[in-house]
Amino acid sequence: MSKSILIVDDEDGIRYSLRGVLEDEGFSVSEADSGENALKSISDDMPDLVFLDIWLPGMDGLEVLDRIKKEWDWLPVVMISGHGNIETAVSAIKKGAFDFIEKPLSLEKVVITAEKAVKFSNLQSENKALRTRIETEQPAKLTGRSEAIVSLREIIGQVAPTDAWVLITGENGTGKEIVARSIHSQSLRKDRPLVAVNCAAIPEELIESELFGHEKGAFTGAERAQEGKFELADTGTLFLDEIGDMSLKTQAKILRILQEQCFERVGGRKTINVNVRVIAATNKDLFQEIKNGNFREDLYYRLKVFPLEVAPLRDRSEDIPLLIEEFITRLNRQHGFKPLTFTNAALKVLSEYAWPGNVRELKNFVERMLIIFGGKEVGPDKLPPEIADNPKVESIEQDQLPLPLPEGQLDFKKARADFEAQFLETKLKEFNGSVSKLAEAVGLERSSLYRKLKSYEIQTD
Repeated sequence: MSKSILIVDDEDGIRYSLRGVLEDEGFSVSEADSGENALKSISDDMPDLVFLDIWLPGMDGLEVLDRIKKEWDWLPVVMISGHGNIETAVSAIKKGAFDFIEKPLSLEKVVITAEKAVKFSNLQSENKALRTRIETEQPAKLTGRSEAIVSLREIIGQVAPTDAWVLITGENGTGKEIVARSIHSQSLRKDRPLVAVNCAAIPEELIESELFGHEKGAFTGAERAQEGKFELADTGTLFLDEIGDMSLKTQAKILRILQEQCFERVGGRKTINVNVRVIAATNKDLFQEIKNGNFREDLYYRLKVFPLEVAPLRDRSEDIPLLIEEFITRLNRQHGFKPLTFTNAALKVLSEYAWPGNVRELKNFVERMLIIFGGKEVGPDKLPPEIADNPKVESIEQDQLPLPLPEGQLDFKKARADFEAQFLETKLKEFNGSVSKLAEAVGLERSSLYRKLKSYEIQTD
């Protein structure tokens, strides 16, 4: 797509000459003969660059420049004038002009300046997109004061400065990528690349090329050689997300690279050596996947140098108000939403909800509330039914209790844990020891249920 330029000048001949030379260079050109018309044109159809005459009828060029920089500060403006002098040029540059060209115009200089300004515009757009991406993604920090998060931060602080490979486990949406980024940012490789790969999102026929790169002509459509993720992460960190979804064929190739730190591109013969720290993550129980024949045991133990588990949000409900506050602040900064507050009663309901989608679900919920109720206070009556009517601990009829709670028990957390252990042990027997059936019945991820049963020392087959 050609880049667009708006020419603002009250002289027809100047606009005609500039249009001709700029269109010959492949630019798309529009015109305005006054400052007022220029501002309307920018508002209606944003250009990539403005050539702006200083001397205009009505609103002069410097005033138009002020308006442009106030409304669209990223838009580059090149000032032109037949009455230019050093003082005017300095004033224009101070106001934010990209450059200043005097009449009579050198068409060669006009073209060179236009190309430089458009490159500058592209860079500004890329920087803006990057800032937006950084702000919209979850922050590279672990928000919370729960025991689980405090402990996780401490462990990250211990492992990050080493070069040990890390295997992060946890349900979807718990923030495994945040953990990986936090490890990288505290490591000795923090100034080197962090390259992330979602193994579940890449088709099987493309994942080898994505990871190892390919040579020109290696397959149909390979019109040029391309580096893979391992090369791009050289001297830095490679984050293999959802590694449990990788095929056995690709697992075998990954194992060789992890062992030898070398590989060949697809269709290539040259051996490429790399120095990469690997952080892997999965929402699956890899030990069970090994039993099922879906994951290589040798790769599992190669990756599991330092295991880390990220707790689901329902197990750290005290962090929910802090996360809500953080998401409100960040989304307001990004989108300009009106302020939003939750009553204490609403926060209590939100803290009692199970959040099956974890932190990701909470963030999406906060954004939805900001859109609907921005500028207001939200009480329990404004919460969606799926949240308000589904607390974390479902009520159970008395005759369904496997064993009565200990009489006189004052420690509520211990009482609840005792009940949960008794409940799960009884139900596991009802399902003849099938953890999969029990996980489906109680609405938990299989891996989470395994960890819970293990914590209660409940034997499984």
